[in-house]
Amino acid sequence: MRTSRHRLGAAVVGLGLVAGASLLGSSTASSHGYTDSPISRQKLCANRTVSNCGPIMWEPQSVEGYKGFPAAGPADGKICSGGLSQFAQLDDPRGGAWPATAVTSGQSYSFRWQFTANHSTTDFKYYITRDGWDPTKPLTRADLESQPFMTVAYNGARPSMTTVHQGTMPAGKTGRHLILSVWTVNDTPMAFYACSDVRF
Repeated sequence: MRTSRHRLGAAVVGLGLVAGASLLGSSTASSHGYTDSPISRQKLCANRTVSNCGPIMWEPQSVEGYKGFPAAGPADGKICSGGLSQFAQLDDPRGGAWPATAVTSGQSYSFRWQFTANHSTTDFKYYITRDGWDPTKPLTRADLESQPFMTVAYNGARPSMTTVHQGTMPAGKTGRHLILSVWTVNDTPMAFYACSDVRF
């Protein structure tokens, strides 16, 4: 009898663990996305264009950090990883040698996000580095222009699974720069971050 009770208890505990894991899985998969135009560092890793990336190569959509950037959010030097230590390779400037997308200053551009799960959205903001920033060092707030060059408000709406924002590349830029794209989720404390290296 004692053995039967023990087995029953173990089965109940096992079911509880499975249910708990399912709940955890569903909550962490509630909203995910990344940019692929201009291509982000996490997508370069997922494509295997860049090696030695760590776990981001399997989940480019998961660079989720706290929202409120630039007043809050990931710490300086950890912005490209969303402040997630498991994705620290995204913060490594690799000597300024990340592959860069060729773009033209002042010209129209289609900024594209891919979502594995969309979510009620506050907005999307796009920042660019200041002239004279050092691409061989991890990204900080001081490296970025103080205001985003484009903001797309969603006011709680859900973006399409593939979403394109038609905008204009900042004028007067030359050489290598970095674009930081921030997707702010409306009904959680979180946002998603994507760093894209570009060359004007």
